[in-house]
Amino acid sequence: MKEKNFTVIINEFVFVGLTNNLILQIVLFLVFLAIYIATLVGNLGLFVLIRACPKLHTPMYFFLSNLSLLDACFSSVVAPKTFVNLLADKKTISLTGCALQMYFVIGLGSTECFLLAAMAYDRYVAICKPLLYPVLMSPKICTLLVVGSYALGLLHSLLHTVFTFRLSFCQSNEINHVYCDITALLSLSCSDTYINERLIFFEAGLVEGITILSVIVSYMYILINIVRISSRAGRLKAFSTCTSHLTAVTIFHGAILILHFRPNSGSGSFLQDVTDKTLAVFYTIVIPLLNPLIYSLRNKEVKDALGGIQRKVCNKMSS
Repeated sequence: MKEKNFTVIINEFVFVGLTNNLILQIVLFLVFLAIYIATLVGNLGLFVLIRACPKLHTPMYFFLSNLSLLDACFSSVVAPKTFVNLLADKKTISLTGCALQMYFVIGLGSTECFLLAAMAYDRYVAICKPLLYPVLMSPKICTLLVVGSYALGLLHSLLHTVFTFRLSFCQSNEINHVYCDITALLSLSCSDTYINERLIFFEAGLVEGITILSVIVSYMYILINIVRISSRAGRLKAFSTCTSHLTAVTIFHGAILILHFRPNSGSGSFLQDVTDKTLAVFYTIVIPLLNPLIYSLRNKEVKDALGGIQRKVCNKMSS
């Protein structure tokens, strides 16, 4: 009873971080900073390019521009605080700051799940119902799909954030992670976390399952229609419009499944701690950099639009 009545009010958390080695901290700081700058330049550059080029004002690129903006925001939720903590003696974050960080990490990550599913539906309509494409993917419907993705993602996150921060944190304020991860926070609570764990397993699993299933079903129909195309050139052209999206979906959902739904390799083991933190960095900082590379390097229309803008800039400078 005495232990239950003894509660320490925690106003801030302390990150354990990646390493205590100063030289390694500086190296990681420079590497992560370079990746983050490249992420912002790549995603915001792709967003501006799509909005500035009339040829790219189609539903597919409308979704891609929103994905680019989402990735820039997603990376910005974690990266700046991670950089500060790499060089700081005391790697702290306030209780409110931790709640906001967790809310946006889960919210924007979940939004990307729904947005990638919407992009799969767009590809399904384009290939399987081309005559109805202007109607089924009208600007109004595309906007509703994007707004709906954000609404579902942020509501999903709100549920987990409320249930997490209603708990009592009275064991320790050290988060053995690089950001305010929900599972790392639950391990610090002295309250009963059964409901939180069930929510993660069932509700978060439901979001992941539904979005992955939507992508799988869409591409099953796409594959069936591609096989029916008589010419080899036609099949290659139809499939080439999907490869970038399939690659992005595989990397993103693969990282989520490994990070949150894999079996533990050992409670509190050094190997598991390093693996969790490495995967978290990959999920929040590296993956947002990969999407603009995937969509721009393999996309002729994006390359042509970028080349057109470069020629216009060169012509203006020369004149």
